[in-house]
Amino acid sequence: MHKNEVTTLDNIKKIHFIGIGGSGMFPLANVLHLNGFEITGSDTYESDTLKKVKDLKIPVADIHSKDNISDQDLVVFSAAIKEENPEIQEALRKGIPLIERSYLLGLMFKKYNNSVGVSGTHGKTTTTAMISSILIDANLDPTCIIGGTLPKIKSNSCAGKSDVIVAEACEYVDSFLHLNPKISVITNVDEDHLDYFKTFENLKNSFKKYANQTRELLIVNGDNLPARECVQDSTLNKIFFGLENKNDFYAANISFSKNQFARFDIISGNEKIINNINLKVPGMHNVYNALAAFCTCLSLEIEPAIIKSSLENFSGVHRRFEIITCKNGITVADDFAHHPTEIKTTLESASKMGYKKVWAIFQPHTYSRTATLLNDFAKSLSIAEKVIVSDILPVREKNVYNIHSADLTAKIPQSIYIPTFEEICDYVVKYAEAGDLIITLGGGNVYECANMIAKNI
Repeated sequence: MHKNEVTTLDNIKKIHFIGIGGSGMFPLANVLHLNGFEITGSDTYESDTLKKVKDLKIPVADIHSKDNISDQDLVVFSAAIKEENPEIQEALRKGIPLIERSYLLGLMFKKYNNSVGVSGTHGKTTTTAMISSILIDANLDPTCIIGGTLPKIKSNSCAGKSDVIVAEACEYVDSFLHLNPKISVITNVDEDHLDYFKTFENLKNSFKKYANQTRELLIVNGDNLPARECVQDSTLNKIFFGLENKNDFYAANISFSKNQFARFDIISGNEKIINNINLKVPGMHNVYNALAAFCTCLSLEIEPAIIKSSLENFSGVHRRFEIITCKNGITVADDFAHHPTEIKTTLESASKMGYKKVWAIFQPHTYSRTATLLNDFAKSLSIAEKVIVSDILPVREKNVYNIHSADLTAKIPQSIYIPTFEEICDYVVKYAEAGDLIITLGGGNVYECANMIAKNI
């Protein structure tokens, strides 16, 4: 739904965001606010992000009403907003340009000579955060739009004064097809969002289109066959990264600490580019994320020594294996993992950290994903010694799939279905023991459950 499309922000001053507290909306609103645009918004859902909006003194209405639309030059909405929304209808009635958030991101990209879009089924947020951190440490004064809070800037976005911008390029509903970045990163391509794409082939075709819209350079996980296939017909320059020596840059001599922090070298051909880089974020997946960030920043002519130093000081992103508390010998953590591949990666790392038991508390995210990947979810969650599954978070869907969380726990011997966070908290507090790790997993609000447990153990 694009009504009265605009092609530039040059004559735009006042912008209204419908659902301004959304994780994808706030970073754009923040960057534009910091660049002098007059921002207003509306949101009916109280959240930490909405509090950040209000802390910026941006006027926010707590209801969706036609009265929120007055003399704005542009109205922005997210994929979650329906056409019958009264603010959308009022913007249409008044003839105010009305665009989706990903289209706005595309307009913002046009204002920067050096634009980096970070795409991929998994790892976008951490890779974008790593690149942002390096750019900041290299004093390039970038504009950054990240899917999670980066501790370095205490936010998920910042507005720099240089011609460099880095942002996540999300594949859902083909959002990334509104972008034409100078550099595109493809971290991997895996089956996801099949409620929209229907088939894996359709998903791969969208990544091919995105790659073909890139202006100069593709940086691609060469170990991921679908990602390679998506760029094989492109005539652009390509840099492949991975663990295999067929790639342009690859990690070698990899070892892990007790906390599963990786140490490795980065090699190109027969030349060792970086020796003994030590990460502070766990898991093999972060080796890949670091390689993607390294290749991107090297292409922006940042010295390898600066990249190494920044990566070694990178401590992670909010909701990516984030330790909430360690109390009474029990560790409580939270992770955004909401796809079987991500859950497998997180729990494999957790299982090697020496905890007495790993508890996985999983909030399924959408009926379609749960139904389509049910067996894969069961296999990934089975890595944990104890598994609790809450009610499915429907997000934008109705349960036409006849799927229930109990269908998942029926496939995992060491699991139990407990509907609410309050009930889960009571159960965990009663049975968790010193030496255990409790980690909440999911793309919704399951972090609230982690916070409850942290307060009560």
